[in-house]
Amino acid sequence: MALNTPTSANSAAAHEVGHAIAMCQDFFRRNQFEEGYWWARLEANPTMEAEYLLLTHFLDKADKEQWRKISNYILRQQSEDGSWGQYYEAPGDLSTSVECYFALKLAGHCPEAEYMRKAREFILSVGGVPQTRVFTKIWLALFGQWDWKGTPTMPPELMLLPTWAPFNIYEFSSWARGTIVPMLVILTRHPTCEIPEWAVIDELYPLSREETDYSLPEPDANWGWPKILYYVDQILGFYDRIPIHPLRGKAERKIIDWLKDHQERDGSWGGIQPPWVYSLIALHQLGFEMDHPVMEQGFNGFEGFVIEDDETFIVQPCISPVWDTCLAQIALVESGIPVSSSMIQKSTRWLLNRQILEPGDWQVRAKGTEPGGWSFEFENVQYPDIDDAAEVIIALASVRLTPEEDFRRQEAVERCLNWLLALQSKNGGWASFDKDNNRKYLAKIPFADFGEMLDPPSVDVTAHLVEMFGKLGYSQEFAPLKRACDYIKREQEADGSWFGRWGVNYIYGTGAVLPAMAAVGEDMSQVYIRQAVDWLVDHQNYDGGWGESCGSYADPNLHGVGPSTASQTSWALLALMAAGEVDNPAVHAGVRFLIGSQTSEGCWDEPHFTGAGFPGYLMGERPDELPKPGERGHQGRNISAGFMINYHLYRNYWPLLALGRFRKLSATTGSYINIAS
Repeated sequence: MALNTPTSANSAAAHEVGHAIAMCQDFFRRNQFEEGYWWARLEANPTMEAEYLLLTHFLDKADKEQWRKISNYILRQQSEDGSWGQYYEAPGDLSTSVECYFALKLAGHCPEAEYMRKAREFILSVGGVPQTRVFTKIWLALFGQWDWKGTPTMPPELMLLPTWAPFNIYEFSSWARGTIVPMLVILTRHPTCEIPEWAVIDELYPLSREETDYSLPEPDANWGWPKILYYVDQILGFYDRIPIHPLRGKAERKIIDWLKDHQERDGSWGGIQPPWVYSLIALHQLGFEMDHPVMEQGFNGFEGFVIEDDETFIVQPCISPVWDTCLAQIALVESGIPVSSSMIQKSTRWLLNRQILEPGDWQVRAKGTEPGGWSFEFENVQYPDIDDAAEVIIALASVRLTPEEDFRRQEAVERCLNWLLALQSKNGGWASFDKDNNRKYLAKIPFADFGEMLDPPSVDVTAHLVEMFGKLGYSQEFAPLKRACDYIKREQEADGSWFGRWGVNYIYGTGAVLPAMAAVGEDMSQVYIRQAVDWLVDHQNYDGGWGESCGSYADPNLHGVGPSTASQTSWALLALMAAGEVDNPAVHAGVRFLIGSQTSEGCWDEPHFTGAGFPGYLMGERPDELPKPGERGHQGRNISAGFMINYHLYRNYWPLLALGRFRKLSATTGSYINIAS
């Protein structure tokens, strides 16, 4: 490599980088919605479709053509061994497989078909229905395929607890809270919907239904929270069987009011699938007919989350237009699109119009704070997302509008900053939706075997806020920022990486931290930074890219290990360049990988899941020691208690950002980089 000597080879390489950037920019130009936003599919596992099918049967809204298309999609996701998994190329997951099998059978698929036989063999080989997670058993109980006595007890009276009391609903994460409230009705009223005799799934039981043990498994420990809460569940079960409950009516009325108040304008609850479907079931059980405006709006709202064609019907668990738009805008601007362009001006105005100025649940822990955040979805005023808000501010910071409009932009930024500062947790970090949501004993309740119950601070979210403050000109002398940086440093792994809660995984966490620390003027020659650089370089694949399996959340041997992907390669490149490594051969190889894997459409193919809804530790953070086989909370590479996501735009705006920053830094340093193979 020659410095300050533009050879023909280097000129050609620079042209390649520029061409790749231009192609991707054109992709975003073509795919911007008229209103100014970007939005692409958010892919999860097929329980979304299976549960939607079951919901339509429960609510007597079955559509046989929809069921055909749902079945087609579920079958396309089936693995060779007959199972279904939580993410692309995941090992088979029992609960996911049971739900898919049941949905197919209810839709009329013959149990003797080869794909059903293979599914059944897999399910029985790993324990059958009795070994599924609590939420799967609840779905089966709703249709008489599991006994309600084999589910936890959660009385509606929980709703009456004040916010200072242990186990009040605001101690749970926002998504768990939205699920628990309707579950208080479902787990006490025990509704059951009839199904045809030919749809029953007795064949998925290793023993007969009569021989099956329906009791909740008792924790092995002699004492501690799991044992205490197990006995609390037993006591509550006894209470629930008492015929008189003087406070139940009051509690159920409060649940109705809460659910009505928390329904979003698009009909959803929390903008995500689980609270949504359970709220519809609970309200239906409480006497709300399908022609009631709340039910009608709720059921019809799924239309905005569905992707349908002639052969498939896909139900997204959530949608991400704000996240997609702010990250796309950041990448476009950094890659050279003028802020004065109509594309950026339109997206900026759209983002400004999405700022949430209404109160939400977060005010329980941040009393007296004015709203000012942004949500993930089109509609979710109750739960603005701290991570989204930080990235929106980064997107807005570099743009200028007309003088009349720019005052509004500045006002929006200031309002959001006040909101974000009020939501900083005591340890210096930021969570996704709440502050100090970290009561770990809640993860020990029998109900909590699937889905994170807590929303504590995470390094990746905190790093995004640190980067935001840095880009706004703040230094580490600013006390909240210093506390955040100290938190990040404390959380570094022994090998130099950082855990990524909301992206896969250590590449994501490390890819968030190094740009953040550089943005606030950190000395990037420090030992802890160099350790992170070494870790990234050591985990580069032979093809020049980086990748990491979702299985890394459960298997330490997979940290930073997996097939190369465009998004994870980009995160690694952004981290290395932030650490001053733009001339590092590892960076050159990563850029070669991105250029070489770009499609003719200016995009990248990425079937692998690189996003995490949650990793499945129940407490929202990586435990000091992963649970061992047989212990509560143990999960293998199937991530049975997790929820993985494939954001279909990650493969585009992250590479664009990385290539744009590479071009800019190369020019700034005066280096002419030869990236030719």
